[in-house]
Amino acid sequence: MYIIYALLAFSLLIIVHELGHFIMAKVNGIKVEEFAIGMGPKIFSAQGKETRYSIGIFPIGGYVKMLGEEEESQDERSFSSKSPLRRISVIIAGATMNFLFAILIFTLFLNKFGYRVPEVKELSVNSPASQAGLMVGDKFLEVDGIKVKSADDLVVEINMAKNKPLNFLIDRNGEKKELTITPIIKEQNGRETYVIGFAFNTKQNPTLLESFKQSFVETSSVISQTFKGLKMMVTGKANFKTDVGGPVTIIKMSSVAAKNGIWNLMYFTAFISINLAVFNMLPFPALDGGWTLILLIELITRRKVPEKIVGVVNYVGLMALFGLMILVTIKDILFPIKF
Repeated sequence: MYIIYALLAFSLLIIVHELGHFIMAKVNGIKVEEFAIGMGPKIFSAQGKETRYSIGIFPIGGYVKMLGEEEESQDERSFSSKSPLRRISVIIAGATMNFLFAILIFTLFLNKFGYRVPEVKELSVNSPASQAGLMVGDKFLEVDGIKVKSADDLVVEINMAKNKPLNFLIDRNGEKKELTITPIIKEQNGRETYVIGFAFNTKQNPTLLESFKQSFVETSSVISQTFKGLKMMVTGKANFKTDVGGPVTIIKMSSVAAKNGIWNLMYFTAFISINLAVFNMLPFPALDGGWTLILLIELITRRKVPEKIVGVVNYVGLMALFGLMILVTIKDILFPIKF
């Protein structure tokens, strides 16, 4: 049952993303030939007034097929006939919807449960934090020169540092102080994590406006964490077996979240929604970011990039993405991440 909830949550992200493309295509007067959720053989297909709506058997993707998207068309309602700016607005709409969806979920979640703030509520006895001189009420400003926007920023940096010393800049009653603290390893909920020995202060019963404002902080934090993860993968600092996961890992993590309640699943869904948006906007062929880059080139040069070049580039990019998908899926099966 929990896996079904996870699949539904993952499918919801795809629907939200593709709905963004669909809505902006309609706004810009572009004919949408097909709106599809899922890949592979169709398990459902129905023809609307001008758009076919389909559901594929594999809930791992989706697409909005627009007239003139893959070939040149002189039809005034084709994607290719629109200006670069109009086409860019359609392309980035998917990621934009994912961000907005995450902000909505974060707002509702934070309003219901409150949120942690990067401020010390209490200290563990004889912990690295207390021994270094951290005090109740201290507010974290920076860690190793990186600005702390949320409590999660701090948790991520501590875990990434592992047992290496970290330099903290704190605000103590309006006075800035620097402290060096070395994290220690601790087992929490059956998993090993790194801590410095303190508890965060929390904002209880926030107003809807406060929750809405904090949702942007949370979103910004997740975006930053996503880029850090991608950087670690590119530079080889990430362990492929333990730090990299694909669709199977996401479904498993969603199932674990679902076991802890629907709100936990929704929060995790918001987290994945942001990751999906960031990944889609990378300037890589076949991704939304790759399309946007091509259109920006057209906008700047005022010359259309030849369709053959676009086709070849996107084909190569698509094959590379499929290869990556297969690779991480095999990795998920052979070297599953433990939760």
